[in-house]
Amino acid sequence: MKLLTLLAAATCSTAIIAQTTVTTAPGNAQQTFYSLENGVVGSVALADWDLAFEITGFTASVLANTAKGMQVYKAPYSVAQWGSLDTNGMSTGWTKAFNSETDWSAGAFNNGLTENEFDLGWGVYNFVTHTVVGDSLFVIKLADGSWKKFRIDGLATSTYGFTWADVNGANEGSASLNKGSYMGKNFGYFSFATGNTLDPEPPSADWDLLFTKYTSVIPSPAPTPYSVAGVLQNKNIDALQIDGVDPALADWTSAPFDTTINIIGYDWKTFNMTTFQYEYAQDRTYFVKDQAGNVWKLVFTGYGGAATGDMTFTQELVSATSVNDHSASSGRRIVVYPNPVTSGTATLVIDATVSVATMSIHDLSGKLVVQERLTGLNGLVQRNVDVSALPAGLYMLRLQGDGVNSTSRLVIE
Repeated sequence: MKLLTLLAAATCSTAIIAQTTVTTAPGNAQQTFYSLENGVVGSVALADWDLAFEITGFTASVLANTAKGMQVYKAPYSVAQWGSLDTNGMSTGWTKAFNSETDWSAGAFNNGLTENEFDLGWGVYNFVTHTVVGDSLFVIKLADGSWKKFRIDGLATSTYGFTWADVNGANEGSASLNKGSYMGKNFGYFSFATGNTLDPEPPSADWDLLFTKYTSVIPSPAPTPYSVAGVLQNKNIDALQIDGVDPALADWTSAPFDTTINIIGYDWKTFNMTTFQYEYAQDRTYFVKDQAGNVWKLVFTGYGGAATGDMTFTQELVSATSVNDHSASSGRRIVVYPNPVTSGTATLVIDATVSVATMSIHDLSGKLVVQERLTGLNGLVQRNVDVSALPAGLYMLRLQGDGVNSTSRLVIE
């Protein structure tokens, strides 16, 4: 028979609901990559990068880091006019460009598409040579207040080439970014401050959500770009928002999921200008399908503002469709929930039928730090393990017994 969820089936009468806090640091200065199963898997200082170049797909999206104060204007000049570009009329007639807040594949430099189906915004795809040739000029304001003219020269043999200079033509520089150096990632990054590329993003398969500051267009009273702090989904991560229902009763099968990346977004919180306190939607529930297809229920309950950048939510596994057959010897037999562990006690959910098994925890050097003998394992059971003596970090959890040899990751915060 199919093994249902190791957690939902094992705890059908008492669901495990973990309260989790993920931080973007004071001033929302940090972007934090989060796995619903494994916790925080990476972070990067928001100030470290200016441009992000898409690695996969056919859209060649190029993001601008507008959240740190960078501005992008598409200039009414052709590439051939690079030497004569000036900024007269920019404040009144030029289009200010932003990254899409709904799609990773529509960056600020992809704005202004024409009816040409091969137009990517910053350049045009040549279906004969299978290259993209830059055809647009941009003027950008960096976070330090300096202005640059900028062009993406092209994308050929998996390499982006791009050029920048002061608006008057001085201090011209160029760089390239090879997509092959970022295999398995969504984007490769570049910093004007260092003139170098960088690789701060974890593999796309390792994370589900990005906790970050980003630019959103606030619709009222008039559409206005505004910096917000919230949560964006990874590519191909489905999510669902349920409103008007008590979170305890919300049903993830009641509506279709969506890959729009800001399903969670920022508007689970509002700032009360009378009390000067954040308030949270009491009847809003989010469901997210993680990389493995497991469905998680999230309810956001707190935000520390720019003082801490902390975002707090409850997290519950409600469906684990990716778990293998119960009879499969290679199937996962042990998981930790919640993970990361913050309370000093790790709850192990074990699927095994064996009279005696050994549970061991090892640090990343392979050193054995905890070991316990488990008895009476008969199907889906729970066991609590004291990990309060272990320092924060990543550990490997192992279950061994007659016909059982399973490992899982354990994160302690």
